[in-house]
Amino acid sequence: MKTDSQLQQDVIAELKWEPLLREAEIGVSAKDGVITLTGTVDGYAKKTEAEDAVKRVAGVNAVVEKIEVKYGVNWGKKDDNEIATEIVNAFKWHWEVPADKISARVEKGWVTLDGQVEWNFQSNAAKAAVANLLGVTGVSNNLKIKSLTDDAIEKEDIESALKRNWSVSGKDIRVAVSDHKATLTGTVDSWYQKDEAGRIAWRAPGVWNVGNELVVEYDDD
Repeated sequence: MKTDSQLQQDVIAELKWEPLLREAEIGVSAKDGVITLTGTVDGYAKKTEAEDAVKRVAGVNAVVEKIEVKYGVNWGKKDDNEIATEIVNAFKWHWEVPADKISARVEKGWVTLDGQVEWNFQSNAAKAAVANLLGVTGVSNNLKIKSLTDDAIEKEDIESALKRNWSVSGKDIRVAVSDHKATLTGTVDSWYQKDEAGRIAWRAPGVWNVGNELVVEYDDD
């Protein structure tokens, strides 16, 4: 098991490995496998990239993200109307985003997405399109998932898909279904495995909601 000091150094190294984050001023602290990130960045995309990078580090059990987004006086700052216009244009360039089903509100750079889409990948695509825009300081993705079909979730299909995936096959993952929600419980070795299991569950027909309650338990023995 890594010490807090070793884990802290590994996270710092991973952050420096990312081109977007090499010049970012991000503070890292570690305690019992929990990483806390602090500091400021000049773009929301960098904020999310930092969190994703930390999750890739072996030994990280949880991430507390306290990074602020602050743009410079003459760069990156845009008023809410400008951001809203760019969101509309961004949605037009992303075929995965059903723009007619999504509304976006902007307040002091913070974007809130509301509406209903058929697939989770559409929700993720909408958030990603917004996250990369200059001037955005945060994103609240309130999009709901509801398929046009009313198919029941097949628990066995999700379990089979998990077994087929090399990264999560053989892990202690249990699947429960209720109405259109799939819930994952158990343990995995990394945040990557937790996220991948969640993505697999989201692909199942009939899934409108996924409760990813998997616990990350890293063991380097």
